[in-house]
Amino acid sequence: MDHDIRLKRLRFRAWHRGTREADLMIGGFFDAHGAGWTTEQLDWFEALLEEQDVDIMGWAIGSIPCPPEWDGEMMDTMRRVDFVTVLHPGM
Repeated sequence: MDHDIRLKRLRFRAWHRGTREADLMIGGFFDAHGAGWTTEQLDWFEALLEEQDVDIMGWAIGSIPCPPEWDGEMMDTMRRVDFVTVLHPGM
């Protein structure tokens, strides 16, 4: 698959999770970092998107233990949550 097409598909999937909170965390993470990811990092993220949002968010904020297959540099970056911007209604 073409790299640009893959990025567009991943961005769509990252921003259409089902809840605003998951969209902001997962979509924001992708927007902040996805363009610079290697093929292996894109593979990791694509596989992560198959997991339940509640699990991904729990692993990222530390409310539930992160399984070893997801723990590492990418999850550490997601845990910073410095990429999430909150817009107030009406803005």
